[in-house]
Amino acid sequence: MREFLVEITTTIPEGTGQDEVDRRRAAEAARAHELAVSGNLARLWRPVGELRSIGIWRAANEDELQEKVLGTLPLRPWMTIAVTPLDSHPNDPGRADGTS
Repeated sequence: MREFLVEITTTIPEGTGQDEVDRRRAAEAARAHELAVSGNLARLWRPVGELRSIGIWRAANEDELQEKVLGTLPLRPWMTIAVTPLDSHPNDPGRADGTS
């Protein structure tokens, strides 16, 4: 699977009831757990003081990432997403092949 840096900003539509927000957030947490178990969601951070997320996501290609991974998130209709495909760097100390 390829890795992608994904930046997500979620904006709740004006007039949305708190019950709907709570329901979607709970469903989002459950779906994120499923995607972590399947290997599609590797890491997820929230920058200090910001209401956006930055994560390392995995999929076969960007189309699969958009359609079969990010497209399944319950909050997706409220999200703005920026995707950056990643390649390994020869100086990455965490390279899986152990070479430098």
